[in-house]
Amino acid sequence: MISSYKTKFYELVLILSFFFTSFESCKISYSFTGASVSPDVKTISIQDISNQAPLVVPTLSQTFTESLKDKFLSQTNLQLTDSYGDLNVEGEITGYSTQPMAIQGNETAALNRLTISVRIRFTNTKDEKQNFDSSFSRYTDYESSQSLDSVEEELIKEILEQLNEDIFNKALANW
Repeated sequence: MISSYKTKFYELVLILSFFFTSFESCKISYSFTGASVSPDVKTISIQDISNQAPLVVPTLSQTFTESLKDKFLSQTNLQLTDSYGDLNVEGEITGYSTQPMAIQGNETAALNRLTISVRIRFTNTKDEKQNFDSSFSRYTDYESSQSLDSVEEELIKEILEQLNEDIFNKALANW
C-alpha cells in the first residue's frame, strides 16, 4: 500500500513539473502592487505633464510629473528613458479648482473642496490594446476655517497620490 502512495506521489510530481515547465515561456511578470508587465517591456518614458488648467499653480506641473515617475519606478522594474520608451505617458492638467461644499444654515460653507483633473495618454508599444486616452479627476475636502494657502501643499500631495494610483492601475494593473 505504501508503494502505491509513492507511485501516485511521483506521478503527481511529474505532472506538476510538466505543467509548470510547459508554461515557462508564456509568463507575465506580476508584482505585489497588482501590476502586470510583460517581460519584453523594459522602459518607460513619462513626458512633462503640462498645466493647461484655467487656474495655474506654478509648481503643480513639475510636482505631478515627478510624482508620476516615482510611482511607476517604485512599483515596477522599468527603466526611465527620455526618449520614447516601450511604455509612454503624456498628458496635461486640465483643471484645478476649489469650491464650497456642505453649506450651513447661515449660508457659509463648512467645507471647501480642491479638485485636480488631468488627461493622460498612455501608449504601450508592445501591446496596443492597452493604449488609452483618459481623463482622471480627484478631490479632497478641507475645513473652511483653513485658508487654501495653509493646506494647499498637503492637499495637492494627497490628490496626486490618488491620481497616480488611478493612472498606474489603468496602465498596468488591467483593472
